[in-house]
Amino acid sequence: MGDTITITDDRNGRSVTVAIGPDGTIPSSALRQLDPGLRVYDPAFLSTASCASSITYVDGDRGILRHRGYPIEQLAERSTYLEVAYLLLHGELPTIDQLEAWRHEVSVHTYVHENVKHFMQQFHYDAHPMGMLVSTVAALSTFYPDAKQIFDEQVRAKQIVRLIAKMPTLAAFAHRFSVGMPFVYPDNSLDYASNFLSMMWRVAEPRFEVDPVLSHALDVLFVLHADHEQNCSTTAMRTVGSSHADPYSATAAAAAALYGPLHGGANEAVLQMLERIGSVEQVPAFIEGVKQGKGRLMGFGHRVYKNYDPRARIIKRTADEVFAVVGSNPLLDIALALEDVALSDDYFVERKLYPNVDFYSGMIYQAAGFPREMFTVLFAIPRTAGWLAHWVELLGDPAQRIARPRQQYVGPPARDYVPMEDR
Repeated sequence: MGDTITITDDRNGRSVTVAIGPDGTIPSSALRQLDPGLRVYDPAFLSTASCASSITYVDGDRGILRHRGYPIEQLAERSTYLEVAYLLLHGELPTIDQLEAWRHEVSVHTYVHENVKHFMQQFHYDAHPMGMLVSTVAALSTFYPDAKQIFDEQVRAKQIVRLIAKMPTLAAFAHRFSVGMPFVYPDNSLDYASNFLSMMWRVAEPRFEVDPVLSHALDVLFVLHADHEQNCSTTAMRTVGSSHADPYSATAAAAAALYGPLHGGANEAVLQMLERIGSVEQVPAFIEGVKQGKGRLMGFGHRVYKNYDPRARIIKRTADEVFAVVGSNPLLDIALALEDVALSDDYFVERKLYPNVDFYSGMIYQAAGFPREMFTVLFAIPRTAGWLAHWVELLGDPAQRIARPRQQYVGPPARDYVPMEDR
């Protein structure tokens, strides 16, 4: 027999012994065996496993991130975003023929219905690109009513391809609208990342010439952001999906969760911190202020990783490649000086406050010319594959039902209605 744990109810002496799973979980049904009225109070679900998943494995203490068993380091170095998206959705890396068919399928679905374009043009002239993206993704459910047939595998597969293919198009359209520029249609002779860059930056040239270093850097960032286990937006995707909503509505809900600054706004917060520091000369004073509790070091440490974020090592190399192409700038100089000080200061080393993926991604986006309002949008594009992989897994899991967490009621006890004249 494997490891077990015994729970005793001291009120009546009843006990229950349950097996401890290989990942350290125990079934909540053990409490109900003791007393049907017992509940676990767990704000933000920090100690609750709401599903069993085979998609992504994270070990924050050891700095490990794997997709379907493959280390993120190997995927980022040897793979592409579309290959990783296939892996997340299908469980295995594609063969040459499967990958080619997958690329072709995605490429032929990059265009959007003309009425989608008209829909986006109705936003206020200064609408935030992420707000436009959330709303437009939700609106796609009205363009593809067959998407409600979520248990028809062929119909479901088509919606998945549509979402992965159209997300960069919608993202680029949202940016172009926000800066008053005409929309640029996809160029399906380009790869996934290059096509997105073309839709973002092309002006009047017959064909946009994409810098291969920037295109590769963006693809690596897409790989690194493709999935990250049960985070806030993935939980939103699963929660909405548990009601059997169509994938567009569920993806819009996940993107809305990502829109929140505590989830998708970390790399933007890094740049805001660098602007507050102001110059390289002010870095030592800022570091001392952080030690004294007078400020926060954004982009260092991680909610999950208590060791070095494995994605940060990869993105650091990518950042160096991008900076070699675009050159330096004042914010970049401050960031590099801040990194040097923090990595050599015992205060931060002892607390394992290493640079995380957000510290570098914001600098890369900024160096590549992306406006700050697009940072969360750039996060949503690749994370769509992870969201959809979890949605498919949810639908195929017989243990899953519509999400309905319990609560700890702390309001007033029963009381009688008081007439208006007596209040």
